[in-house]
Amino acid sequence: MAIDILEHVWIPMSDGTRLSARIFLPDGLDGAPAPAVLEYIPYRKRDGTRGRDAPMHGYFAQAGYAAVRVDIRGSGDSEGLLADEYLALEQDDAVEVIAWIARQPWCDGNVGMMGKSWSGFNALQVAARRPPALKAIITCYSTDDRFKDDIHFMNGCLLNDNLWWGSIMMAYQARPQDPEITDPGWRAAWEKRLETLPFFPAIWAEHQSYDAYWKHGSVQEDYAAIQCPVLVVGAWADSYTNSVPRLLEHLTAPSRGIIGPWGHVYPHDGAPGPAIGFLQEATRWWDQWLRGQDTGVMDEPKLRAYVNDPVQPDPTRPVQPGRWVGSAWPLPDPMRVLYLGGHGTLGETAEAPALLPIRSPQSHGIAAGEWMAVGCAGEMPADQRIEDGGALTFDTPVLEQDLEILGVPEIALHLASDQPVAHLVVRLGDVAPDGKVVRVSYQVLNLTHRDGHEAPKPLQPGRYETVRLKLSACGHRFAAGHRLRVSVATAYWPIIWPAPCAATLTIDSAASQLHLPVRPGGDTHAGFAPPAHGLDVPVTMIRPARLERSVTTDFLTGNVTYVTDGQGGLFGEGILRFDEIGTTLSHSLRRELTIHPDDPATAAYTLRQSYEMGREGWKTVIALDSEMTSDRENFYLKAQMTVQHNGEHVTTRDWAEIVPRRLI
Repeated sequence: MAIDILEHVWIPMSDGTRLSARIFLPDGLDGAPAPAVLEYIPYRKRDGTRGRDAPMHGYFAQAGYAAVRVDIRGSGDSEGLLADEYLALEQDDAVEVIAWIARQPWCDGNVGMMGKSWSGFNALQVAARRPPALKAIITCYSTDDRFKDDIHFMNGCLLNDNLWWGSIMMAYQARPQDPEITDPGWRAAWEKRLETLPFFPAIWAEHQSYDAYWKHGSVQEDYAAIQCPVLVVGAWADSYTNSVPRLLEHLTAPSRGIIGPWGHVYPHDGAPGPAIGFLQEATRWWDQWLRGQDTGVMDEPKLRAYVNDPVQPDPTRPVQPGRWVGSAWPLPDPMRVLYLGGHGTLGETAEAPALLPIRSPQSHGIAAGEWMAVGCAGEMPADQRIEDGGALTFDTPVLEQDLEILGVPEIALHLASDQPVAHLVVRLGDVAPDGKVVRVSYQVLNLTHRDGHEAPKPLQPGRYETVRLKLSACGHRFAAGHRLRVSVATAYWPIIWPAPCAATLTIDSAASQLHLPVRPGGDTHAGFAPPAHGLDVPVTMIRPARLERSVTTDFLTGNVTYVTDGQGGLFGEGILRFDEIGTTLSHSLRRELTIHPDDPATAAYTLRQSYEMGREGWKTVIALDSEMTSDRENFYLKAQMTVQHNGEHVTTRDWAEIVPRRLI
């Protein structure tokens, strides 16, 4: 089906602010309006996400849907200011946008909302507001718990990606509106954005427990508020998978789930592969709930998941072998219990008591890969033997037959700490016959959050407590001839910022167990159609991206430094020109994270970014340097941004914040 693309349409808000939309319409509606699909994000429809929007939204338009891609207030070509993520104002605007869409002559009044990451979050949040025209949503790589499972904190531990993502958002928000499609006053509006640009990493680091700030937008506060059908999508190499089983368990509205092997990319572009026909699945979902057709989506298993096969622990993994299974959810079968033994065993029966101390090097975690994979080279976990020398390890006997798990492993550890603040890190690994170890799942916990995230409390040094920790959801086949390994550590750099003091944990192995969600089998699934795409986007590759990843040890100082350096394409895309609009984009970022294995106070993180965009006569260059250090009492965050336009200086801004540490 042919389609029409409206490059720029203003959507008026009740306060006079206008949001900018790019709309893909089926050609020749001839008075027969269509259902509509909305994606609503701050990443610039005009250029930032242009390369992925047309293949996806163009596909929906070819399938007979009006697809509407809107820049959030204060971002891209929309008017206004953006002060933070997931604000009530963002949701208010979305409710108005949905009502506006439903009133258009090309819409039949039925609207769906979809997205991944930010737009996956706000699809859930807006669904909880129940706008009348919103009939279904698809949420990919999102969460129901903004504190425990987002890019800022992980089970009470501060993620280093808080600085990374916050700095990227600052660079993103420093980009101007495109004067080709907006008002002549774009320059004044841009300068106002630069003047009011928030220091995002410090805002987020300030909220170190599950307070009202995080409860806002966390739909777990009231799952029943969501009454429209929900298709929830996750991926094993992504960082937002844990919400999938929770949403499937707790939503009262009709729901189905898909978990694949990919990173943080839509499943029709999924990497590591295999990618799937996600756009066909999405269209089935829209046909069911926006058109009232019985497409069989509710006859599918509650959860369709990819069970990974064992692989070599290669940080660059273009394809993940495995197979699709269909499953009820929650799984009806009880967990299998394995007991930690005093001699490093993991078995079916408990052993004699043993007290096992562990204080990991502060550099433990250098083989972890990225917290959030996005399909780039070198981002997957490396051979975990690199880490296991700094951890307590517990191995099963060699498996006599395959063992498959699907779900959420849980560990119960009876432990004591010698410090009031300490971190716990647990990894589940697959040990091959040659000794190489693939990380299957992991989780971290700030032990002051052991009884919940709302009211942390210090540990009493020397006092033993049983701590229960749910690992990240996973699906994996341990092959006959392999072993399972549980690794227990006290640090995970560079994934999380270290605790204020190096702590020793002592594990009482006799009172500690691993609970495994073993699959009963017999529920294979045919899987999905091959991936399809809509419109091609005319793009010229100016220069491929250059990516470097390394870990070095200075044997004079003892410092360990982890470096990623992406030149020309933050996510490996390279320097591109979108030929339809003549706009070139280049985004480079270098990260250096340094720490001494014996001293958490040496932790230091620096980022250097360069963002260049534009065309002849309209070129912007943004340089942003950020850094973070700490001592026992405080986090110290700094940044400096310099912006140029057509070679002339526009502004320089400096930020410096001291954020007190509160049991973190």
